[in-house]
Amino acid sequence: MNAPVTELSVRPAAVMPLRIRVFGPGDRSRWEEFVHRCPDATFFHRIGWKDIFEHSFGFNTHYLLAERDTQIVGVLPLAEVKSFLFGHALVSLPFCTYAGVATLEIEALAALHGYARQLGEKLGVDHLELRDRAVREVDWPRQDLYVAFRKPILQKVEDNLAAIPRKQRAMVRKGIAQGLVSRVDADPACFFALYADNVHRHGTPPLAKRYFAALLRTFGRDCEFLTVTDPQGKAVSSVLSFYFRDEVLPYYAGDIEAARDLAANDFKYWEVLRRACERGLRVFDLGRSKRGTGAFAFKKNWGLEPMPLAYEYCLYRRERIPENNPLNPKYRLLMALWRRLPIPVANVIGPHLVKGLG
Repeated sequence: MNAPVTELSVRPAAVMPLRIRVFGPGDRSRWEEFVHRCPDATFFHRIGWKDIFEHSFGFNTHYLLAERDTQIVGVLPLAEVKSFLFGHALVSLPFCTYAGVATLEIEALAALHGYARQLGEKLGVDHLELRDRAVREVDWPRQDLYVAFRKPILQKVEDNLAAIPRKQRAMVRKGIAQGLVSRVDADPACFFALYADNVHRHGTPPLAKRYFAALLRTFGRDCEFLTVTDPQGKAVSSVLSFYFRDEVLPYYAGDIEAARDLAANDFKYWEVLRRACERGLRVFDLGRSKRGTGAFAFKKNWGLEPMPLAYEYCLYRRERIPENNPLNPKYRLLMALWRRLPIPVANVIGPHLVKGLG
């Protein structure tokens, strides 16, 4: 499912002058209200992420808003990321699929981009990175490695099951036949153990357990841990999902090696979809994946068409787009070394390294 097309209005500047400024403490409720009503906005535009970045990662944030009189007409959240491997960047937003400008006005879009470019220069960053669902700066260098996967949720549970391609539907039924059960957990403990095991096998440093606790604390009912157990009650797979308006976004996941043979991951995502249908939600957003990876193939198996993401860059002190992904030899070396660490050690050291990989 492609991203919704937002028709940006063109308002004559004479109607009311446009002003760009930095977020202030009194703007919190107004920002959140705008994000919930702006069709262009996503879960990652929510103001709670500002707290997450500052308190969980120690990032400096620069949240920008465009106003006409007292009305917010556009927002752009930004955070500074400093990495030993990949340099100093201003990003919208680290660890988020898409969080570029959310607005209804072409003039506000251009003004926010202009302010962000000047801010990046002032901060002395190596590059500015804007993560969007559509191209907005045709002249900027652009990375086309990532795609998103979204699909509509049908009104009836059985229709959603029937809409899954035959081979993938057979895997879901296999999980059901295995006696797998899903439950919603009140805290991240079980999820984190499975998540840490999973990322270690893939050679990636883990995010901190306190980060996931902070997500739950910040977003409350809009953040949910769903865990799949086998017939003996052993947790084999888990996922953290976000909820925004009429969408569900299963975002972070973990499992044990035995999950594949049990079809636990297939069952897990079906349970997220089934529960979302029963809640009356309308969009299933399986997030981003890199082209040519196992995650990319898994999501395509669900009948989802890849939607190219536009990650656009303004380069200040570097000549080409940074490769903070496994295509970079430095990144591959880190992954190979990481797999050799004991998981308890990786869980302690990892959060200090991963914040530079956002």
